[in-house]
Amino acid sequence: MLQLFNQDNRACDLEQLVRLYGDEILRLCYMHLYDRQLAEDAAQETFVKAFQKASTFRNESQVKTWLTRIAINTCKDFRRTAWFRHVDRQMTAEDLPHKETNIDTADDSVIVEVMNLPIKYRTVILLRFYQEMGFAEIAETLGIPIGTVSTRLDAAKRILKTKLVRWYFDE
Repeated sequence: MLQLFNQDNRACDLEQLVRLYGDEILRLCYMHLYDRQLAEDAAQETFVKAFQKASTFRNESQVKTWLTRIAINTCKDFRRTAWFRHVDRQMTAEDLPHKETNIDTADDSVIVEVMNLPIKYRTVILLRFYQEMGFAEIAETLGIPIGTVSTRLDAAKRILKTKLVRWYFDE
């Protein structure tokens, strides 16, 4: 059986990968696809691809980073289909899969505006603040330079700042 290593450098099989990272990958897929069933399909496909390509994993990055990259690429593939482009997808904060931490969702302005960002900006925001990845890890995950990560985060923050001016000053 092919083995990958988790963040503690312990060998883990596919079942353990799903147990360790399944919820995070599912949430990430959902935030890219806005559809629970598609997100479940994309998450499942992510783990199938990871299992099939486990021999190519060189332990140069964390397994989470590698899986996140596979998940993002899988979601991009799903988004490229003609069917996906013709379906209206409206997302609200209530639609998001819940993270285990308690988040006050009384005002969903921020998440709504984040989800309305162009995909390249939304992705870096989600990886940085939702997946809590560092700049180097985001760069590795997306296959872009660290400077590009910084530029996209700055651009996303500027966009959000203009969209959330009233929200911020009403606090």
